[in-house]
Amino acid sequence: MNLPAVDPLNLPAVDPREPHVELRNVSLVYGGGDEQTIAVDRVSLRVGTGEFAAVVGPSGCGKSTLMKLVTGLIPATTGVVVVNGSVVRRPIKGVGMAFQNSTLMPWRTTLRNVLLPLEIVQPFKRERRRRQQEYNARAEELLDSVGLTGFGRKYPWELSGGMQQRANLCRALIHEPQLLMLDEPFAALDAFTREELWGVMQDLWMRQRFSAVLVTHDLREAVYLADTVYVMSKRPGRIILERPVDLPRPRTLAGSFEPRFVDIVHQLRDTISEARA
Repeated sequence: MNLPAVDPLNLPAVDPREPHVELRNVSLVYGGGDEQTIAVDRVSLRVGTGEFAAVVGPSGCGKSTLMKLVTGLIPATTGVVVVNGSVVRRPIKGVGMAFQNSTLMPWRTTLRNVLLPLEIVQPFKRERRRRQQEYNARAEELLDSVGLTGFGRKYPWELSGGMQQRANLCRALIHEPQLLMLDEPFAALDAFTREELWGVMQDLWMRQRFSAVLVTHDLREAVYLADTVYVMSKRPGRIILERPVDLPRPRTLAGSFEPRFVDIVHQLRDTISEARA
């Protein structure tokens, strides 16, 4: 499959009333000639402002590649990526990101790790000296909200894995991003801690109402957190199911065992199983 390069001078017009994140017929090809690998193929999806979306699918289907396309870390081969009404042509600014590993800096206290984005992201960077006390209070408030009251002076190696990931979420949100990208942020944790952090994540989202895109292998996690779940096929990755999650919020762990919740999980699992065949 030979895909032409994107012509930035011939891109479709962008309507500012459109969703916060939109992929329009996006494909990504690595290599060239006989060595071409199609990572994602003609993917289209929409994430509304303040919506929580999840992307699931078989290993290697391109879920994490979508994250890189949305944030501008890699350019699409064809199609258009739009974030906040603007076509993405370079890495976007002001996005919050959290990954499977907390990536906290071991030589900084938990509080100073959380404050890091305010030291490098404008306009916070240039106002840091004048507003340092305010920023510290904001960080402490975030830590309090995720159950880390009193741990601001601790170093990452003094925290459990779950506590580190809570701090990581605080760092991703300290600069109040409009968009949060989550690449399997709870995958390395034990089941009890992971489920506890689903509730923490839901609480943060319900308070701040940022737009969010979660990549995960955990189907219960996707249904617990998301308004819409997108299922991808095996490589080359395509969207084969868009499943709205019509369950009331706040969602609970007890609710994740109720028939309506379980039915959605089974539908997602069956779709992925068929896609892998």
